[in-house]
Amino acid sequence: CRARVLAVAGRFLRAARAAAWAMGRRSRGRRLQQQQRPEDAEDGAEGGGKRGEAGWEGGYPEIVKENKLFEHYYQELKIVPEGEWGQFMDALREPLPATLRITGYKSHAKEILHCLKNKYFKELEDLEVDGQKVEVPQPLSWYPEELAWHTNLSRKILRKSPQLEKFHQFLVSETESGNISRQEAVSMIPPLLLNVRPHHKILDMCAAPGSKTTQLIEMLHADMNVPFPEGFVIANDVDNKRCYLLVHQAKRLSSPCIMVVNHDASSIPRLQIDVDGRKEILFYDRILCDVPCSGDGTMRKNIDVWKKWTTLNSLQLHGLQLRIATRGAEQLAEGGRMVYSTCSLNPIEDEAVIASLLEKSEGALELADVSDELPGLKWMPGITQWKVMTKDGQWFTDWDTVPHSRHTQIRPTMFPPKDPEKLHAMHLERCLRILPHHQNTGGFFVAVLVKKSSMPWNKRQPKLQGKSAETRESTQLSPAGPAEGKPADPSKLESPSFTGTGDTEIAHAAEDLENNGNKKDGVCGPPPSKKMKLFGFKEDPFVFIPEDDPLFPPIEKFYALAPSFPRMNLLTRTTEGKKRQLYMVSKELRNVLLNNSEKMKVINTGIKVWCRNNSGEEFDCAFRLAQEGIYTLYPFINSRIITVSMEDVKILLTQENPFFRKLSSETYSQAKDLAKGSIVLKYEPDSANPDALQCPIVLCGWRGKASIRTFVPKNERLHYLRMMGLEVLGEKKKEGVILTNESAASTGQPENEVPEGQRAGEPNSPDAEEANSPDVTAGCDPAGVHPPR
Repeated sequence: CRARVLAVAGRFLRAARAAAWAMGRRSRGRRLQQQQRPEDAEDGAEGGGKRGEAGWEGGYPEIVKENKLFEHYYQELKIVPEGEWGQFMDALREPLPATLRITGYKSHAKEILHCLKNKYFKELEDLEVDGQKVEVPQPLSWYPEELAWHTNLSRKILRKSPQLEKFHQFLVSETESGNISRQEAVSMIPPLLLNVRPHHKILDMCAAPGSKTTQLIEMLHADMNVPFPEGFVIANDVDNKRCYLLVHQAKRLSSPCIMVVNHDASSIPRLQIDVDGRKEILFYDRILCDVPCSGDGTMRKNIDVWKKWTTLNSLQLHGLQLRIATRGAEQLAEGGRMVYSTCSLNPIEDEAVIASLLEKSEGALELADVSDELPGLKWMPGITQWKVMTKDGQWFTDWDTVPHSRHTQIRPTMFPPKDPEKLHAMHLERCLRILPHHQNTGGFFVAVLVKKSSMPWNKRQPKLQGKSAETRESTQLSPAGPAEGKPADPSKLESPSFTGTGDTEIAHAAEDLENNGNKKDGVCGPPPSKKMKLFGFKEDPFVFIPEDDPLFPPIEKFYALAPSFPRMNLLTRTTEGKKRQLYMVSKELRNVLLNNSEKMKVINTGIKVWCRNNSGEEFDCAFRLAQEGIYTLYPFINSRIITVSMEDVKILLTQENPFFRKLSSETYSQAKDLAKGSIVLKYEPDSANPDALQCPIVLCGWRGKASIRTFVPKNERLHYLRMMGLEVLGEKKKEGVILTNESAASTGQPENEVPEGQRAGEPNSPDAEEANSPDVTAGCDPAGVHPPR
């Protein structure tokens, strides 16, 4: 027994010594860092301010913004106009200015713009931060309707400066609400050049993190009065984790017309849709091909590119970029438009990819002249001659001079075409290269391609394969000869003979795709493991609500839904148990889901429109409205709508459970005769009163026995209050009251007496259960909405 005690004591002693040694090592490390860093070292703006000679704050060595090989390479290629090299390099060493874009499709974009101009921008006048005068933000001259702005403030100063705290909080809150996107200026260009219309079918091939995707969604919803545009966006990314970032970005815009999928863009599956009972191949009207790149145009914000830059990155990425662009061209409809873009200035990733794609297309693709489409944007035309340099500085002017030992690193497609006539016919000067010093932006490259006919390797007759499992497993559909919208006759399906891009496909009979005996009606699960190896999280299935489901009639009756309500578009994410949430997708995305469940790995689609509340049955309907989807759902609801005034909205958004009598008499008269349960609160602007908020607001609420409450996420509450001229100062958690500048300035009148000496909804109140909100299923409410007590 004594031996065991001694052994245990020895282990404890050894552990204590090890911990003391580790603590001493950490302490010595901290002292060493302090000795290396001078006392007067400052934390500058993203590498642009004063820092200690020996390192950054935190002990990291400072990155010197110099790279001789980079300078030698681009001076030799002459991508910068004569006499501007010094300005170009100076701009690259400056931190990137902050830019923001106002979400254009929402009806209150003008109100946000008015709020920015007349409140937040005015507060920045005559302001100095770290000795630097803050310039008042200016609109980007080339972005339509003054919906994009830039300032000389870097993102780091915005985050760190106490003087800018209120402006920064505004940006964070409005970004979370989906009303503003903090997006780099050059990143806004590709979606604008796609020239999207609400009926377009769009593929975003490399979509994460999603700022361009949100622009595309905005363009689909150009008319807010149309809840379900005919078009849709399929946003793809190869990285499973980044797909969830994409979902978060897209959800801010609350659209039923977006689907996030997880595939390698260079071999993204060809999809099919049902048209009048026939299977047709899905071609896209617009494709955004923003490919992975070396990113040397982002040096102003990603400063480690200075240290890491080498031509090897471009040489390694060229083949992937060409495969992705080729795959996009194959899936583009005739007459459709594809934008190819990179945040790289390197012609190996830019003009070389475009030239190779045009050469292989044999006239099926052509570069569009978009010089007049963004007036005010300064850009340089694409170059027609360039050379290839290895990472050790060796130059090659054409493929014939490349030694055999370099053939794995350098490919023929990296060089410009030799034939002068062919090169001239390509019109590479129609490409756009954005240089940082011209308009204080990052570096960028854009090319706009239009498809005239099918790609040449897709014009031959197919060889219909046998229907073995192995064949089906390894094949996909190839594009059809006719343009999109025409029936895909199996005898006319195209079969490629070209294998240079790794996109070889073998067409198989259409009926082979239609016959799927294992598929349940209306259930779109993840692809079977035998057909596709899945990475990342396992996704729940997408189950469409059948027409005879008993769940729907009580909802239809309670909300008096219009006969035009597309009930077939309702779906859930479970095949078993109670349905907790109901989502909606557009009719076109429903078509895509039902016909491609075995081909696609769908991460997310649809917008949440109803949530189950556990006590809902006693209110005649088990489902309450969700704020996320209210703007999509509202046009179909004919019952349980209460029209409120602007003063009512202020009360509803700042108080947790205001009694009827606190609201206007018009609101009270509408609410008193309604049965308890979920309601819609609608504010209509009064054109006769220009000082009032001039955009409509639709909120989800709950009518209790004697009070009304709203179910609105915190950031959305703050947004609406700001639009009405109120600034939130704080929040009384116990009373559920939001303090604003208006309430703080008031005389502080005591609350009206409440019967029984209690606030409605407080513990022990006789009306607590009915006056308060419903028993909401966990996870049903967005962040910022207080759970019921």
